[in-house]
Amino acid sequence: MSTIPETRELTKADFQSGAETRWCPGCGDYAILAAVQSFMPELGIPPEKIVFVSGIGCAGRFSYYMDTYGMHGIHGRGPALATGLATARDDLSIWVVTGDGDALSIGGNHLIHALRRNVPLKILLFNNQIYGLTKGQASPTSEVGKVTKSTPFGSTDAPFNPVSLALGADATFVARTIDKDKKHLTATLRAAAAHPGSALVEIYQNCPVFNDGAFGALTDKDLAALNQIRLVAGEPIVWPADAEGAQRCVARGDDGDLVIAPVGEVDEAAVVVHDPTRENPALAFALSRLSAHPDGPTPIGVFRDVQRPVYAADLPPAGTPDRSQVEELLHGGDTWTVA
Repeated sequence: MSTIPETRELTKADFQSGAETRWCPGCGDYAILAAVQSFMPELGIPPEKIVFVSGIGCAGRFSYYMDTYGMHGIHGRGPALATGLATARDDLSIWVVTGDGDALSIGGNHLIHALRRNVPLKILLFNNQIYGLTKGQASPTSEVGKVTKSTPFGSTDAPFNPVSLALGADATFVARTIDKDKKHLTATLRAAAAHPGSALVEIYQNCPVFNDGAFGALTDKDLAALNQIRLVAGEPIVWPADAEGAQRCVARGDDGDLVIAPVGEVDEAAVVVHDPTRENPALAFALSRLSAHPDGPTPIGVFRDVQRPVYAADLPPAGTPDRSQVEELLHGGDTWTVA
């Protein structure tokens, strides 16, 4: 790749590689790629200062299509590779592109530890609730009862909720968006990029071949407004309930749990006002559990956005031992004898 003069205004074309984009026709990855390439110029960071790291799966192709530095790593290891890079080069903007299988199966440990450490990575998790590259097996996010090539009698595994998982790992930024909603997707990317630490963005992404319509309740023209619970900082969580315009809200029930109820049937003080900056992640976690599966009212937006020391940047250095300390460590007498 060539170096672009710092004085030149960046455009989408500066982030488009010459590689032929190849996903299945209608794949949600196309929309995500276009949104990311269109958004990148906003950062004002030249392509040679940006890195995209990917793992295995359909999402793994992403790094080839960005005209930035990049690496197509092995299965599930994207966050580990990116952590090493972030530790060595704090001058780079580092993005990880992964899928629900890549991130939550073999890559699960790498993901949660990158989040808990608050490594300065922007992790885009494409969730299509299926293994697409390997032709349609159940993934860690497939719903119970899902019939696939690997679960011909229906999956019996309880699926991961990626947002809940990230919040459980104490991630400092967690969000969810949808491939087909470019405006919401771009706004979510913008918020993630502005966050100084680790940011996980789950993107509901349609697989038209092996799991078409999995998110129809949130993307269908007639259903989206009824089922998208849009989280907006500082605003009550309220949205339309039906074609007549009656409203529902998220409120605190008598037992303290969050419930979905008609606005007129709950006390106004019980309606939840969204605050992603709350240090305690309990409320964000409760919001993430409102929907067990995205076939009805489902929250989208930023669930959590808090500040914490950033790994390898804000944390105090461990110090560099001198040669004598290293020699003492290597040749010390602290040994064990095995009988």
